[in-house]
Amino acid sequence: MLIQVKKYMVFPSSTLIRYQSLHKGRLSMKITNLDITPKIRMNMEGAENVQKQIPISSQDGSPSYAFRVFTIEPEGHTPYHAHAFEHLNYVIEGDGAVVMATGEERPVKKGDFVLVLPGEKHQYKNTSPSSPFVMICAVPKEYE
Repeated sequence: MLIQVKKYMVFPSSTLIRYQSLHKGRLSMKITNLDITPKIRMNMEGAENVQKQIPISSQDGSPSYAFRVFTIEPEGHTPYHAHAFEHLNYVIEGDGAVVMATGEERPVKKGDFVLVLPGEKHQYKNTSPSSPFVMICAVPKEYE
């Protein structure tokens, strides 16, 4: 059964009920800005000059995914690692490289998308000597 909430919003009834129960009987939306999202230095072994921001997560009521934003300073990099979940990346600023499971480095720049599959080794590097490399990383909420 479909329920029409507003003239332009139609949901399967089970989806609407699930969201209403998560939000105390009402639908809610979060609007935020990266400029007010705290930056946390990434202390993971193998990370160099990386900061993380989490503008949207399960703490905001997101039922499935979280957005993380990584800022990699010049000559910085994430660890070379793999994990059990996929993540979707979108470069919003700068020039960098993604190190593939084969060790090959592929250039990435503003506007590029990258899909990292579960178990796939990878690393992001900032290849600029003077500008930050910034990317959005969407992950399942269990891995915020």
